[in-house]
Amino acid sequence: MANTIPMHDPEPRRAHAGPRYRPRLLPTLAALVAVVLCIAAGNWQQRRMHAKEELRAQYDAARAEPPRALAAMPRDADWPSLRYRAVTATGEYLADKQMLIDNKVMAGRAGFHVVTPLAMKDGRVLLVDRGWIAQQASRSVLPQAPPPSGEVMVKGRVSIPSAGYLELKPDIGSGPVRQNLDPARFASETGLDVLPAVLEATEAPTADDGLVRAWPAPDFGTDTHRIYMMQWYAFALLAGLLWVGFHRPRAARASDG
Repeated sequence: MANTIPMHDPEPRRAHAGPRYRPRLLPTLAALVAVVLCIAAGNWQQRRMHAKEELRAQYDAARAEPPRALAAMPRDADWPSLRYRAVTATGEYLADKQMLIDNKVMAGRAGFHVVTPLAMKDGRVLLVDRGWIAQQASRSVLPQAPPPSGEVMVKGRVSIPSAGYLELKPDIGSGPVRQNLDPARFASETGLDVLPAVLEATEAPTADDGLVRAWPAPDFGTDTHRIYMMQWYAFALLAGLLWVGFHRPRAARASDG
């Protein structure tokens, strides 16, 4: 039997190499930017949610506290921490400086909030939102809601007007109709020592003064921020999964198919 001489390949066979994993630059950068932005947006919503939760806790705690005399509070008090607190204030209304805050809607009807400065015995002035009144048939005729004369004690809750409001048109002069309630601006116009807080009256000093005092609990929107937070985090996860899916080796994708 003839000896069989094994034939050798002129070149050694290379071990089978699988498909190389080579992410493309531009899609990778785009996915990275999307993930970073979505996570940042989710973190912002989370911070807003926690801030609103703190406001809700402050509101619940304030409702549980008994009323405090506002005269005992210093002018430089931490007024934002007193938001929603029940207080009482004693003084005399400055009827000639009463304001009507425009564009206030109650049960589908347009109207105004009636805000009257209350001069307290220590010289400080507190803006009191006495309630809502309906707009007349003609805007040229302003509704009448004169405050009671003499010394009165007002019961209500502390409100802090927003300093960053949008003006559709600037308030002109010191007229009674205003677009926004701004204690600092009112103090500058009148020269009065106006406190940076507003009292939302909860009781009428007379039997029926024609004003509606309805101060509903604020909508803190914590659930809305929570939903948006989860959506942004889900978008970040989706961007990462899409990047992985599009950059898997072809053989792996074919076997899955």
